[in-house]
Amino acid sequence: MSGIGAVVAALVEVLGEAGASPFVVPAMGSHGASTAEGQAEVLAHLGVSEAKVGCPVRATMETVEIGRTPSGIPVHMDRNAYEADSVVVVNRVKPHTAFRGAVESGPTKMLAIGFGKQRRAHSIHSAGWGNIHHTIPEAARVAVESGKVAFGLATIENADEEPCRIAAIPAEKFEEAEASLLEEAKRNLLRLPFDDIDVLVVDEIGKNISGDGADPNVTGRYPTPHASGGPNVERMAFLGLTRETEGNANGVGLADVVTERLASGMNRPATCMNSLTSTVPNTIRLPMVMSTERDAVAAALVMCAGVEPKDARIVRIENTMKLRRMLVSEPLLREANIELGSR
Repeated sequence: MSGIGAVVAALVEVLGEAGASPFVVPAMGSHGASTAEGQAEVLAHLGVSEAKVGCPVRATMETVEIGRTPSGIPVHMDRNAYEADSVVVVNRVKPHTAFRGAVESGPTKMLAIGFGKQRRAHSIHSAGWGNIHHTIPEAARVAVESGKVAFGLATIENADEEPCRIAAIPAEKFEEAEASLLEEAKRNLLRLPFDDIDVLVVDEIGKNISGDGADPNVTGRYPTPHASGGPNVERMAFLGLTRETEGNANGVGLADVVTERLASGMNRPATCMNSLTSTVPNTIRLPMVMSTERDAVAAALVMCAGVEPKDARIVRIENTMKLRRMLVSEPLLREANIELGSR
């Protein structure tokens, strides 16, 4: 979430002026290798540290059961959050990478999954991806009905993934308000300008880019059949990992070919934890591994049956957050009505 450090720092200041003694807790399910230290490090990478936001950061993987959904799924809350007088949820609203619903990624999902840490995030996912668009709101309602949640701050990002709107939402209005914010977030999402691509080359993937390494809303490659949208990509190559992801290569399995550099840089325990929690194994299955970037791109091209290299529709991007500039092959340049050599 871009700019979360500044948002949290401002919130901490306002709460302090009102007489509160705020502290921050991570609410990110299994992220950070499912350790308290790892989750605190993830927050620090995002600019949320005690030094930067002006209050303590209390990380734990301990939770307290606060109720059950109508179907019997236990709902848990971070122990530090539960023991506080009240909870304020801060999260961005954006399209999810694996399902579609009235609410997807945002404060509602954070209440249902993020606060439950790894074990209870697994419980929500285990209810089935075909039902998760119902399970998440049901679990969030249990959290709200506990009386622990005061309100939420929901951010909307522009096409460059910079915060462009911050909405304060009373706890009882989460679902209603978040649904309209989600539609705005979908309109703001920057996408690739082509419907059909033979080879998509992504220089880097990582958890700091997307929960699935490369945002499926951009690539059109989704980890479950319960989400769709984006271009039709015949073959996709991932070339490396971001420094910030610290070896977590979740999403690598959505590619057709990767480099040895990416494969050897994987932190396998951290990567596997994502699939164990989400119950989706295909996101971490290792694709074909090639020794160099050139070989990886060539392999992806060779696997485009019936496509001559001179006619191939190839796009290369740095990552799915940076789409203002890209490399494209000549057939796509002509399609975009850009004259060769004009730049």
